[in-house]
Amino acid sequence: MDRNKIYPWYFTGGAVFIYSLLCFIPGVLGILYSFTDWNNFSREINFVGLKNYISVFSGHSEYMSFIGNTLLFTIATTILKTVAGFCIALLLTQKFIKFKNFHRMVIFSPQVMSYLVVGLVFRSMLHPTTGFVNNFLKSIGLERLALNWLTDLKLVFPSVITVDVWKGMGYIMVVIIAGLVSISSAYYEAADIDGASFWQKTKSITIPLLKPVIINVIILNVTYGLRVFDMIYSLTNGGPGNATGVINTAVYKEFSKGNLAMGTTLSSILFFFILALLYFILRSMDHKEMET
Repeated sequence: MDRNKIYPWYFTGGAVFIYSLLCFIPGVLGILYSFTDWNNFSREINFVGLKNYISVFSGHSEYMSFIGNTLLFTIATTILKTVAGFCIALLLTQKFIKFKNFHRMVIFSPQVMSYLVVGLVFRSMLHPTTGFVNNFLKSIGLERLALNWLTDLKLVFPSVITVDVWKGMGYIMVVIIAGLVSISSAYYEAADIDGASFWQKTKSITIPLLKPVIINVIILNVTYGLRVFDMIYSLTNGGPGNATGVINTAVYKEFSKGNLAMGTTLSSILFFFILALLYFILRSMDHKEMET
């Protein structure tokens, strides 16, 4: 057999082996351990069937609040970041805007910082007594707006969502700008001849041609939102109480307590959530969008 035909199979086989060793096998083992009572306090590992999953989805389980918070965070941040990123990208591609690259750099700059750092910075800024935000509001006579941003049960989740949107909308802006500049100007010139307004051009030209880009942005936001951990952990540690707790903060706490089986159960649930949502998103796309 020709060596040139054999070599590609060597590389393919090696890649499959490495992927299986580092990703597939640990993932399968994690799912299998979710059906056991694995913990740090006993050397025995017993099969318990669906007991862990029943505990998670029982009506009075605190884990249901973690799942609800995760879904709410994902939906809210996906919508807000996509809309904000699209509007900013649309604005910063208009001819009348000066110093476009400077504005883009400023808006994108939070993206280069880690979520852990951003969380810690805003945790300090939003402190009710020593934080910059409340002190600034008091200094300009707006004491009524100086609130307990991270301790009030009604405000803490919107505060976390706002910080995350501020952090991530710059990346969405850059992706959408890349899509906007790839649209041929001939479409807009023809629309101008027909007397179309800015909003008509946006509705009939920009959004339809950007649909594949927007779908990719939504997929990125959904997968990030479901996997969020470091932002919430550094900002609120899931508190106060479980008000901002999500699946990954629950996983971290379960592993910290030595309840390894429940940690792997929650991780498996998150994995299946991501698969199901991505499957739904991809199935909702037609074949033309998939190809573009």
